[in-house]
Amino acid sequence: MAVHLCVTPRLKRTLKSVANPGDFAYDLKQQADIVRVIGEYVQLRKAGAQNYAGLCPFHNEKSPSFSVHQSRQFFHCFGCGASGDVFTFIQKIENITFPEAVRSIAQKLGVPMPKVEYASPQEAREAKMRGALLDANELACAWFQEQLRKPDAAHAREYLKSRGLDAETVEKFRIGFAPESGFLLRDRMKGEFNEEILRESGLFSWKEDATRDSESAKSAPSALYAKFRNRIMFPIRNEQGKVIAFTGRTLATDEKSGPKYLNSPETAIYSKSRVLFNLNLAKEAIRGSKDAPGLGYAILVEGQMDCISLYREDVHNVIATSGTAFTEFQAKLLGRFTKQVVVNFDPDTAGAAAAERSLALLVSEDFQIRVLTLEPGFDPDLYIRKKGREAYAYALKHSQKYFDYLIDRARKQYPTGTPEGKLKAVNYLLPHIQRLSSKLVRDEIAMDIAHKLQIDSTVLKEELRHVAGSRTATSVKASAAPQITPIEKMLIRALASSNQLAKDPVSSREGQDLDFEAARQVHYVLANETLHAGLQTERLIAALLKAVEDGSDPMTLPLGEGDRRTLATILMGDTETLTPEAMEGAFASLRLRRMKARRSDLVVEITAAERKGDSAALGRLSLEKMQLDREIRELDEESG
Repeated sequence: MAVHLCVTPRLKRTLKSVANPGDFAYDLKQQADIVRVIGEYVQLRKAGAQNYAGLCPFHNEKSPSFSVHQSRQFFHCFGCGASGDVFTFIQKIENITFPEAVRSIAQKLGVPMPKVEYASPQEAREAKMRGALLDANELACAWFQEQLRKPDAAHAREYLKSRGLDAETVEKFRIGFAPESGFLLRDRMKGEFNEEILRESGLFSWKEDATRDSESAKSAPSALYAKFRNRIMFPIRNEQGKVIAFTGRTLATDEKSGPKYLNSPETAIYSKSRVLFNLNLAKEAIRGSKDAPGLGYAILVEGQMDCISLYREDVHNVIATSGTAFTEFQAKLLGRFTKQVVVNFDPDTAGAAAAERSLALLVSEDFQIRVLTLEPGFDPDLYIRKKGREAYAYALKHSQKYFDYLIDRARKQYPTGTPEGKLKAVNYLLPHIQRLSSKLVRDEIAMDIAHKLQIDSTVLKEELRHVAGSRTATSVKASAAPQITPIEKMLIRALASSNQLAKDPVSSREGQDLDFEAARQVHYVLANETLHAGLQTERLIAALLKAVEDGSDPMTLPLGEGDRRTLATILMGDTETLTPEAMEGAFASLRLRRMKARRSDLVVEITAAERKGDSAALGRLSLEKMQLDREIRELDEESG
């Protein structure tokens, strides 16, 4: 059920970079379940009463160090140090601004957005441009779909039918047609978008008129004409299903028609190296949802027609690189949904080389990989259309483990009947082995390669040890954490326990409230007695005290890396209930600590007064020490 907020003037405040009490972002944050939001990007498992753990999406890791605290609505990675609230996560994972992150989460929750103001004119222009480009692409996509239904597009419909695409599939993938005219789309869009948006959309080309001066160029539009003409149009959608670009497949056969497949240029909303075709439809089949379990793995193909044809035959966990080389960003994007992948590229030389490059990248990202090699002359599209779904399912079931595939490739390229051929095969395979992070796995594969290439395993292992020794470390060991006392942890947890106190956070009743608030009590005592002075966590506690005074969210403090890691470690280990008795015990211990420190200083000062013969100072210091000894004794007896 969608949650709705009443949009009042109070909500129409400036969205800059943090959620402050009273503004729209703050109210929205209270409704957003950070576990559910992050769970759309990271596979999380319960790791405690309030903690969830998973693999960090911001750096490469094999063991989960990414933790989400549900009640505090806070995430932290103990590997790379990334941390923050739900807005921070969306900003970082989507590479967007804070206002755009707020808008994204509001859309996920079905909360209507108030009017948004941006932190700077530049940020506002960029956000406005991205929004306009999404609108322009959406309009163009709907227009292409409309053109496909017209009589002039009969040859386009016939082509799609010849490729086995029925009306349901065409509608599902929003396939359309760009007519031959270079001006129909321009005329349709120019009434709704200015020339700057049309130029930036990637949908048009133009020729500048060299005779126009700079002033007239600003006021008079240049001769824009459609980039895509007489082409089947395949929209490229981002993970959320928004149309961000197009691929146009030509229907012409003459040399002037241009490339067979023409792609949109890169824009403010589209980068081909950061998108996986069909991920918006495939992600639930890969990962699963609350209602339906996912398959747990993805099928990676090269072309969009390969992807569409497989999807049409109910192979819904398929994604495509759209003919581009697989990139590190795409690997990380896919890794948010699964770490298991079947690579099914064309079996020709180019396809094999592409598969090899993708394998290398996926190995580095710790994917479990299989390779599906179809019969010569068949790409995935042709194979499933000619041989059917069951044949493809059988081939999928018998796909090779990736190193078996590489060993076969090595055998084909380098005949292993001679010592020279075996050496070349080993040298071909060694770089792939080097990318494996686990020494145990490297040893197991070394034995397998030795057996299949009939090479002495001892010799091969020596080569592997040499290569492994030159590997660059993929992670930095965390330095030893400071020794933080249980009392310090208690103070920090208490101060972080309230996101917003009253405007006057300090009670006028000597720190006591009818309803116990740990943050209020700790603030009162520490602000008046500075009992945290000299503690290992003094700087962090001071920052939290300031957050309580300001009424701001402690989870959004601009802390240094060490303090941020310390705060996250303490909060993620939150297990003990904070009670008035526990807090009073902590204060008593800190007071006793301060008294004993003062007593040590007095001993030194008394010795110095005796040495100088200063009887007045000696008497005053001795009296203070006697009083302090009595107070320390009383506190020791109370605590004992």
